Amino acid sequence: MLNVAEDIEAKIRRLRELGKVSAEAAAPPAKPPTPSPKRPPRRPRSLSTIREKERRKRILIGASILIIIILIVSIGVYAYLQNRTVSELKNARAEKLKEVNSYFSSYKFTNANCTANVTYYKSQVISRILAAKSLSELSSINVKAYFDKAVQAYEQCVAKEKEREYQRELNQTKRRKIQEIKLAFQPLLAMPLPDSIKAKVISSLKNLEQQVESAKTIEQVNSVNPDPYLLSLWRDYYYYKIDSVTSPDVILEKDGVKKLISKSEAKSILGSIMDYRELLEYRIYPVKYVEIALVLPRDRITGGFLQPGDKVVFFATNGTKNAYKEIVNQGYVEMVLLPIDAGQISASESQSQASSSSTTSSNTYTESHSANYNPGETSYTNGTSYSDTYSNSQSAGQSSSASYTYSVDLAEILKAIAAGKIQASDEVKTQLNRYGWKVLNLEESSDMLVLSPDTEFLVIVKVPSIFVPDILSNQESLYVAKVST
Repeated sequence: MLNVAEDIEAKIRRLRELGKVSAEAAAPPAKPPTPSPKRPPRRPRSLSTIREKERRKRILIGASILIIIILIVSIGVYAYLQNRTVSELKNARAEKLKEVNSYFSSYKFTNANCTANVTYYKSQVISRILAAKSLSELSSINVKAYFDKAVQAYEQCVAKEKEREYQRELNQTKRRKIQEIKLAFQPLLAMPLPDSIKAKVISSLKNLEQQVESAKTIEQVNSVNPDPYLLSLWRDYYYYKIDSVTSPDVILEKDGVKKLISKSEAKSILGSIMDYRELLEYRIYPVKYVEIALVLPRDRITGGFLQPGDKVVFFATNGTKNAYKEIVNQGYVEMVLLPIDAGQISASESQSQASSSSTTSSNTYTESHSANYNPGETSYTNGTSYSDTYSNSQSAGQSSSASYTYSVDLAEILKAIAAGKIQASDEVKTQLNRYGWKVLNLEESSDMLVLSPDTEFLVIVKVPSIFVPDILSNQESLYVAKVST
């Protein structure tokens, strides 16, 4: 269309030039006025001249009319073409704008911080479309290229935003991780550590912090695990505490349960634990032995068959559940005493003899002897009597009897010995030596129960001091078991 309009304009210009040439040919150039003396009389023109003149005049008129017609037609065609071009340009511009909206609406630019570049490229292409003066110029505008640039700029911006956000989150994760590591190490650093272990703890802490700081991703930060370091360090500290105990045994406690074990056993138990949190549930105490006296019935101290130096274990009922639990896993018997009311020594013996004869005469003879001893509140009685009878009828009778009664209260005997009221007290003490053990040995040898099961014994035991509160608080339900070898 544009080429056709240009051809028409070129033809109009040529017609204009032809009209000017014809006009110039019809009117000869005027001569400069010169003074003439007198105008000569007019000569009559010839017919040919008049015809030529008329012919030229008609040519000029026709040419003028033709030029006017051509001009009118050209203007009309030009106006039509112009209107058509404008309409086509308008429609093409609308299509281009529609294409712009179609491209830019097909992508979700959701990040408000990165839409500035998108708006810039969109406004640029719209400005070019609105400023285009021709269809060729409009068709040369590549909307997709602008859209691709906008998408590229947007995605680069989003990537940078994500990178900044990821970096911010990474830094937060690092700070949080370092804080967690410091909190995990804080209980260990609060302990009275020797210099060697303390230096090892600080070195491990710095090493973990350096690993966190040098991490490039959140996954690398989260993969830094202080647990293996803490397990090794806590184990070293527990071993140090065990080695610091001077005795060959230690007290190991967990969940309120205490056990007396050797150092090697304690290290073996702690060395088998693979989580330092479980390791922290244990407590280590040094062994300090004390002696305590317990008054218990014989059925709760292995029947009373205990010897000094025996190894024993203590049990008690577990609250209201009527179940038994071990409260002391190791102790030693120092002494066992029978109480003074454990029994009373009583013995009696009697003897009699009689003979008779008869005579005619009678004679009677009677003799009696008795002796009483009262050392303290204990009495000894000896009695002897003799009687002889003779009659005149030659009959005689003779009888003899003897009885011995012993009643010994052990408590009174001991009091009398202590007060010096008994002669030959050393001999009495010799007789009473290990009286209780002899009674128990008699039970074992005769398979007969001599003392009642509820007979109380005084037992002196040696136990670590940490167990004393547990023993005393459970004394009413305490059982002492002898460790068999």
